[in-house]
Amino acid sequence: MPRATPLAPLVAALLLAAACAGPSASTPPAAPAPAAPARSAAGAPPTAGAAAEGPLSGIDVVFLNTMVGHNERTLQIVRLAGGRLRDDALRTLTAAIEVTETDELSTMRSWLPTAGPGAGAAGHDHAGHGDDAALDRLRTATDADVDQVLREVLADHQRAAADLARAQVDVGRDERVRDLARRIERSRTAEVEMLQGYAAQISSAPTGPRSS
Repeated sequence: MPRATPLAPLVAALLLAAACAGPSASTPPAAPAPAAPARSAAGAPPTAGAAAEGPLSGIDVVFLNTMVGHNERTLQIVRLAGGRLRDDALRTLTAAIEVTETDELSTMRSWLPTAGPGAGAAGHDHAGHGDDAALDRLRTATDADVDQVLREVLADHQRAAADLARAQVDVGRDERVRDLARRIERSRTAEVEMLQGYAAQISSAPTGPRSS
């Protein structure tokens, strides 16, 4: 399953935006300085509707736009399979993912209008966030196979999000966006581990008669 292919151009876009954002950082470095004493907000997760203070750099805008599209695709995935899942733990996990990523979407969308001209230029292109073929797999999966297909599709999708967030922590400029990236990296990594754990438990379980 080609996981690295859709991820590569997105990481490249992050690194390219970081390079392009370099000259602007040398113009007025006084603007980010007042925002540095971020009061107690640095340790607290950003709440929905809380706008980022000051203009965002190009690299932060690229990341937020990319993650908005990625979260939108996540919601498509979990909602497409949610009503058909058999495993209780998997249903609980997908419900939690839906709540978390809906809240993140609200936060990221509230930050983007403050980014200045061209904030929405990247758009929310879903092409790199999870192949349409993955959604087709979910749509056509039988009731007996939908749990396994979701685990595979969602694990690949969330692994890509963790990789993108990890790259943003290294190259991002705005500390609030980097803090969001850190929490995305941790949560998506944990989700992938849980999804793989479910798969391992099922593969090691004794085979018995399958209910139709």
